[in-house]
Amino acid sequence: MEGVFDTPDVVVVKVGSSTLVDANNRPDRAFIETLCDQAAELQHDGYHVVIVSSGAVAAGMERLGLDCKPQDMPGRQACASAGQAALTEVYADLLGRHRIACGQVLLTRRDLTDREGYLNARNTLGRLIGLGAIPVINENDTVSFTEFNFGDNDTLGAIVSTMLNADLYVILSDIDGLYTANPQDDPNAELVPLVKEITPRIAAMAGGAGSSVGTGGMASKLRAARATLAAGIPMVICKGRERFSFERVVRGEALGTRFEAPSGTTHESARKLWIGLAEMPKGSLVLDAGASEAVVSRGASVLPVGVVGAEGVFEEGDVVNVIDDAGKLLGRGIVRYSSEDIGRVHGLKLDVIERFLPHKAGQPAIHRDELLVF
Repeated sequence: MEGVFDTPDVVVVKVGSSTLVDANNRPDRAFIETLCDQAAELQHDGYHVVIVSSGAVAAGMERLGLDCKPQDMPGRQACASAGQAALTEVYADLLGRHRIACGQVLLTRRDLTDREGYLNARNTLGRLIGLGAIPVINENDTVSFTEFNFGDNDTLGAIVSTMLNADLYVILSDIDGLYTANPQDDPNAELVPLVKEITPRIAAMAGGAGSSVGTGGMASKLRAARATLAAGIPMVICKGRERFSFERVVRGEALGTRFEAPSGTTHESARKLWIGLAEMPKGSLVLDAGASEAVVSRGASVLPVGVVGAEGVFEEGDVVNVIDDAGKLLGRGIVRYSSEDIGRVHGLKLDVIERFLPHKAGQPAIHRDELLVF
């Protein structure tokens, strides 16, 4: 049937601050209640729901009696501390009315950059799901800081989705989906119903953060979509305050914008997804046109001969971005040379490099088995 997709089993839903709070920048309990009702209906019908919820800082502002968001880091972290407790109480109460347990999980990127930490988080979430609970996940804003934060919960939701090998990732937003232009500025802007690839044209449609309480925007949602497309997980952006939108999407109704790779597309391994999503990149390798084409279209390794430069300071074994000479992000992988060595060997063939770096004999800059191509 047109407009209907296969129904999933494990569903991750992310709700942002701009959707979760009311006009006074306070958590909207009525909306949260509606979200919990939808999650409970799906849970009782055999789905497994995971909620990635923003809103801790806004809830903390309310609990601490603040009228505006603190601009200093300790102030925001204090709000997050008070607000996370308040939010968890609300979710636990509302889900408890449906006899569903709520399991709070707070994560930082530092928790997940360690492979063992990543697996422990996955196992904990899996056990909560197996016990019939609904995990409510948020970034641990009380201890995270710029170097190790996710930046926005769109990315966190994508990481959780790939970690759990979810069947669907739904982002409940304050807009209907991806538009060809900003609908607030362009009356001719049209909703894009289906995206199969993040092309430069699609990327150009994205903007920045859209509200005073949110941290993400369409650009962050497209970054999440790159990840879910690589993982083979469909992702939908839809308006969270449209009546029963979450439940309707899960049950197959075509709402908002759906990101889904064409059937038959090869999905990346769990290790590559961890490399590309959980790890923090320490720098970048810049590739020439030929190397970019080989990496993207032919699944090739990154060879030093195709590297035209490097950005940042990194060591062998660090994760780095792979970009083309126009600055477009192609992928992310584990580099086998330090930034210092890359500065010496870029543009050279492997047999030449072997003459003065014999321990690097035959070593690509990044092996294709350790490279996630977006």
